[in-house]
This record gives sequence, C-alpha cells and structure tokens, in this order.
Amino acid sequence: MTKECVHGSEASGCAIPCKAAVAWEAGKPLVIEKVEVAPPQAMEVRIKVKYTSLCHTDLHFWEAKTPLFPRIFGHEAAGIVESVGEGVDDLKPGDHVLPVFTGECGECRHCLSDESNMCDLLRIDTDRGVMLRDGKSRFSLNGIPINHFLGTSTFSEYTVIHSGCLAKIDPLAPLDKVCILSCGISTGLGATLNVAKPYKGSSVAVFGLGAVGLAAAEGARIAGASRIIGIDSNPRRFEEAKKFGMTEFINPKDHERPVQEVISEMTDGGVDRSVECTGSIDAMISAFECVHDGWGVAVLVGVPNKDAVFRTKPVNFLNERTLKGTFFGNYKPRTDLPSIVDMYMNKKLELDKFITHRVPFSEINKAFEYMMNNQGLRCIISMED
Repeated sequence: MTKECVHGSEASGCAIPCKAAVAWEAGKPLVIEKVEVAPPQAMEVRIKVKYTSLCHTDLHFWEAKTPLFPRIFGHEAAGIVESVGEGVDDLKPGDHVLPVFTGECGECRHCLSDESNMCDLLRIDTDRGVMLRDGKSRFSLNGIPINHFLGTSTFSEYTVIHSGCLAKIDPLAPLDKVCILSCGISTGLGATLNVAKPYKGSSVAVFGLGAVGLAAAEGARIAGASRIIGIDSNPRRFEEAKKFGMTEFINPKDHERPVQEVISEMTDGGVDRSVECTGSIDAMISAFECVHDGWGVAVLVGVPNKDAVFRTKPVNFLNERTLKGTFFGNYKPRTDLPSIVDMYMNKKLELDKFITHRVPFSEINKAFEYMMNNQGLRCIISMED
C-alpha cells in the first residue's frame, strides 16, 4: 500500500487524495468524490489537471451500457506534471502538458514511419480501464479501484498517464484555451491540413458542423480556400459557422436529390476537397461523390457503426477521385501537438471561438447537459473553481 502525500508533492512514491468526478452508472450524473491517485509507475507521469473539456466521445461512453463502471471519464485537457515514474526522461515536474487519448511510443513501426500516427503500443483502446504497466488502476475510492478512460481520465484533479500520451507544450500558452487541442479540434484541423491538403483558392466541402467539422473548416481557412461549403441538417449551426470561414451552406433536407449532386452543380463538377465529420455512411458517400474527378480528394473523419458498409461505384475511383481516412488528423501527439499550440500562440489558429461555455468542476454535469441539448461547441471545466 502506498503512503499518502499532500497536494503538490513531487515525491513519486505517495498517493494523492483529490476530487474526481466519478461515473458510477451509465447515463447517471457524475458524482464528485474524494479519490486516491497512486504514484506513477515506470514510464508513467502524474499530472495536476488544470482545465478539461467535454468531448462527444466522453458522452457516448458515459451513455453506453459497458461493464467498465465506476469510471473516471475525460480526455481533452491541459495540466502540469507533478511527478514522473522510472524511465521518463523527457518530462519533469512543472512541465506544461496536453494529455492525448492516443500515444507515440517512438519505437514501433508506426511511430518510426512518416506516414502514420497509429502507435502499436498506445493506440486508442476504449475497452481498457487500467494502466498498461501492470493491468491495475491508479484510482481508488475506499479501497475500490476506479476504471480509467482512454488512458487519460482527466475528470480528476490528478491523473496518471503513460508518458507517450503527453505532449510537452509552451509554458506561456493559456491552458484554459489550448486544452481543447488534445482531441477534437486537432482531429478536424489535421484532417484538412495534413490529409485533404487544400491549396490556396480551392473549394472545400465540410460535412457536419459540430466542433470537429468547424475545426476542419478552420483548417481550410488557414490553407486559403476560397469556397468553404458547410453541409448540415441543422440550419441553426450555419450562422455560428461563418466565424470559421464558411462561405455557403446546404441543408440536405431542403433537396429531393442527393446532396452530392447539388454540390456538383454549384461548383461546376465538384469541390476540390471534402471532409466528412459526422460518422453517417450517407454523408461519407456524399463526401466522396461530391469531389471533382481528376483531382478531388475526400477525407473521412467521422466514426460509423462498426458494421456499416460503404458503397459507391468503382468508376468514381477510376475517374481519379481519391478517398482517404484519418485518425487524430494524422498528428503524432508528442511530435506535432506543440507546433499546433505554437500556431495558436502566433495567432494563425483561432481557438477562442470554439469555447462557448465555462463551468467550475463542481458543476461538471452542466457540460453534459449542454452537449446533450446541442448547445455550443466546447465547454471548459475549471478544476480549481
């Protein structure tokens, strides 16, 4: 049994008592509990979470009837290193970091490849509620282990994370802003900048105008696209989307024919690039079929049902349209996230417009209410308020 130490201690051998929002049952409000966070083991880091936000992935698994309860959710966050375990030599107490749901071990074939960010060791695993090192949780409440989520569990004042899932960032960056870069915003941004790669003056269609889709639009704006067309069945999102460079909008419900035909007609044969951010198979097919033959590139970001099937005519490929998929925007977390933070610090990337709500940690359930009611984009949860 590990000894208990006070908050702020840099002694890696102590357990830290702190507040955490525990999900005891699927779909039930989170409960603020006093938990113990064990010290980091080899290749692990314990961080003090300063700010976290709610992503739809948290909401999805909170609603899910899985066996992994009780559980501490949360994976979009920013914090400060409190202590490090054996073997961690690239991070030290006081470093500012972004935890990420996927990692970069730096040694596997994926990490060594310039073409992939899908680390063999630290790839996302929604079914794992323990640490890789020993198959145990670092959270406990009255001796009862509490499951982790995505290897991050940032709905806790302190959490333990594999060092390969932490990106060290500029200490001057405001943590209450850059915390949203650790998942959805980077995913959409990278899907456009790293995968679709629109050129200056090109046309881009974005399917789905939630936070990820708007981040994809932000990428198109940064790249200099001249036309950014937003496609969404909720027209209430259109006005907000104008802040992200959107120039035109289409509600598929307003048309009796497939939306790809509408886009093709209004763009003289199709857009140069498209990014799909809904997970809908119909939207995926439309995103592919709406790009121009010869050079059009469509990128799939949304996650469909695992049994869904994508159907299109092979001639669409033969006519030199390209279909691509992406995971976390093709960013390697430790290598690339610091440069995205720098984009924000250099005023190239605008983050403030993604942040629509703020709540103190004690009111974390309000963040869930906002998301379930489709209110706003990102809600920042301050761990110290």
